[in-house]
Amino acid sequence: MGLIIYVNGEFVPEERAMISVFDHGLLYGDGIFEGIRAYYNRVFKLKDHIDRLYDSARAILLDIPLTKEEMAEVVLETMRRNGLREGYIRLVVTRGVGDLGLDPKKCKRAGVICIAASIQLYPEEFYKKGLEIVTVPTRRNLAEAVNPRIKSLNYLNNILAKIEASLSGAIEAVMLNAEGYVAEATGDNIFLVKNGVLLTPPSHVGILEGITRNTVMDLARARGIPVEEKLFTRYDLYTADECFLTGTAAEVIPVVKVDARVIGDGTPGSITRTLIQDFRELTKTDGPLIFPE
Repeated sequence: MGLIIYVNGEFVPEERAMISVFDHGLLYGDGIFEGIRAYYNRVFKLKDHIDRLYDSARAILLDIPLTKEEMAEVVLETMRRNGLREGYIRLVVTRGVGDLGLDPKKCKRAGVICIAASIQLYPEEFYKKGLEIVTVPTRRNLAEAVNPRIKSLNYLNNILAKIEASLSGAIEAVMLNAEGYVAEATGDNIFLVKNGVLLTPPSHVGILEGITRNTVMDLARARGIPVEEKLFTRYDLYTADECFLTGTAAEVIPVVKVDARVIGDGTPGSITRTLIQDFRELTKTDGPLIFPE
């Protein structure tokens, strides 16, 4: 039995979940999205994701035809229609149907799509042993071009970096900004630990300000771990005591080698392991219920 997909006000079987070939989301990547997780019959950090979706829409002058409350209910109902208490939700808002020109004013109404399914980005062994990643030539988009804080449908910048990582035999890539500072991975934020301090790049360096990123910083502060948002380079990665990535799909995943440099002792560090555990505990209680208990 296939999935039930929300498309522009209707819940339809996946084989009928279609959009027009004139939708500017398809033609030009003109739109926005959120990736959201559900755990233990709750949609994790749903309000934060909805708020970020609407911030992205405002930044590109995209009028979403639903209120935030209505959008949250679309997410919950999509989970219910698929009988899911855990999973991954992809919420997409396109500019809508227009013509073959670029003018967004030709698109009369935005399109809204919600998909709920299962996901496993990395095998469990990587959470125990850690990832080996590389830096790549493709630089992160300039904030003055396509600002990375907008979670847009145009992910070609990230995809090119992912291709470079794959060609080098790595599972993930670290992207630098135009000045050579560490920005983020292709789909995740990056953290390092040095002398007991948790460090991550600030939003102005050219990153998507991740929901999981912000959650992990809050968890660290609650543990009394100092947290700093500051610029750093590959040298700081190479000489870090610990390193890990964060993202909705990836959650919190250790990194044990960058560009063939072993991080720390080559195993996930104690702070990383603590934050993985704290994050997993939080997923048990955060977010609105999908099905009444």
